[in-house]
Amino acid sequence: MKILLKIYIIMMVSVGFAQSGDFLMPDKAFQPYAKVNHQAQIEAGVVLGKSIYLYEDKLSVSIVDSKDVSILQTISPESLAHDGDMVFFNSADFLLTLKKASGVTGLKDVVVKITYQGCSEEGLCYEPSEKSYSLVVDSSKLGVGDSSEAFPATRNASNEEKSQTDSIADTIKSGNVFIILLTFFGFGLLLAMTPCVFPMIPIISGLIISQGKGLTTKKAFALSLTYVLAMAVAYTIAGVLAGLFGANLQAALQTPWVVYGFSFVFVALAFSMFGFYELKLPDRFVTKISSTGGNSSGYVGVAIMGFLSALIVGPCVAAPLAGALVYIGQTGDAFLGGMALFSMSIGMGVPLIVVGVSAGKFMPRPGEWMTMVTAIFGVMMLGVAIWMLEKIVDSSITMILYSVLGIGFALFLGVFEKKGHFLQHSVAMILFIYSVSLFIAFLAGSTSMTKPLAFLNAQTLASSTQTRVEAKDAEFAVVKSIAELDALLEENKGKKIMLDFSADWCAACKELEEITFADATVKAKMNEFVLIRADVTENGDDEKALSKKYGVFGPPAILFFDKDLNVRKAKTIIGFTPPEEFLTHLNNL
Repeated sequence: MKILLKIYIIMMVSVGFAQSGDFLMPDKAFQPYAKVNHQAQIEAGVVLGKSIYLYEDKLSVSIVDSKDVSILQTISPESLAHDGDMVFFNSADFLLTLKKASGVTGLKDVVVKITYQGCSEEGLCYEPSEKSYSLVVDSSKLGVGDSSEAFPATRNASNEEKSQTDSIADTIKSGNVFIILLTFFGFGLLLAMTPCVFPMIPIISGLIISQGKGLTTKKAFALSLTYVLAMAVAYTIAGVLAGLFGANLQAALQTPWVVYGFSFVFVALAFSMFGFYELKLPDRFVTKISSTGGNSSGYVGVAIMGFLSALIVGPCVAAPLAGALVYIGQTGDAFLGGMALFSMSIGMGVPLIVVGVSAGKFMPRPGEWMTMVTAIFGVMMLGVAIWMLEKIVDSSITMILYSVLGIGFALFLGVFEKKGHFLQHSVAMILFIYSVSLFIAFLAGSTSMTKPLAFLNAQTLASSTQTRVEAKDAEFAVVKSIAELDALLEENKGKKIMLDFSADWCAACKELEEITFADATVKAKMNEFVLIRADVTENGDDEKALSKKYGVFGPPAILFFDKDLNVRKAKTIIGFTPPEEFLTHLNNL
């Protein structure tokens, strides 16, 4: 009776509803979705607007007009009591496990129908609605059963363990806008301490310092803010595209010719800071802008560098980013997901603004010190250029480049001259010794940047050999396509399997390799697993399909399979994880 009375309200307020801004339109109040996950299960449901709820007995998810595929099991959301009815708030998410009829093979078209009806807490009830989605299911992943057989009793989705990524996605679904933005801003501050952001510090510092005379603290702040806003816009656009279309724009920009081109830009910036030439907009263009009352000196270039730096210098995927992308992919709500990404990017940029303002505030007056400061940032720019080349060239090449850069800078600091401050001379001497060590290591065929002379010690060499043998026991089998992975999975069915999505251009992936996977205790534990690495460096069609199948928006991502080759979704790891935390994670599998 209550439902009938509430539905009757529609007839009484139909005209006012169309004109009032107090109630959400149906397409804003209810946002249904349906998709197929990598386990050939269907994730479907309805995301609800603010102060909107759904009636449990009016909500259903079903498969229609299919003789080949049917529902085996439904995991349903948890309802709450509200005015004597059982309802859903925020969202209602279902997980459908499917089965196929005997003899069915290949890809099958499935139509999922969602029916729902709900009300606003302000007293307005909406008409019953339904939405259908045409999906494609890989029947090879489904069990065989009689399509007319009723599926087993449902179990509550609230008891299902969720991954960190899914939990973050749920934060966007269930929280209010202010909490979402504040939460993602906090995530951004934490991500600012990761390797993805570190290379941007010398970039923004160099850009500020290169402004030269007349740079005030106010202008330094404005330039830094321009850089960060451009970076945030780039992350937001790339994230929204990835969420909507599954396209990793950052990965696409890691192709060799793009990396070479951007490295050249940093070399050009470095040489301009060394005083060989001055990089600026053409005088005719500057005059034209000034005549119209504009003042964009330096801002355009800084904005371009901020935009490109976000896509090329720091292509990392962490759990907050992946969570926002999952939300966008599931709901199609690019606006709220984009706001979350933008807020996260601003959080990442706050330390960069502090660095930029500091560079402007404490910049020395013109003179010998100014020459020294600009030279230091020029060297840092060259260091960033070499760091970028690490993604696409052999490690021995980057080692010799670092060596030459270090020796040259040490000579500039006057390593063999008696004049100068003792601190400057000490730094120059240490840098020179280390750089010469890198050069010797390069000649000896070593590639270790942290211990370049380790090969000179016989005991260390023996230990290194033993380490390589131990690491060989934990080697990753590399795959680049779905077919290659499926073959390996089938071959190792019944075993515990770890799948690592990685790429040569991924900074966090290298950190995982050099810190976490190199830990002796972690390596010993990893020997219990079949180790597979999905190399998505090239980001071709095969790699894209592989990432899309497992819902991976970019590396690093680590998935675990049980003995029946099912992904343990709640155990998925996104981003860098330190050795102790990773070992605990492995012990709980």
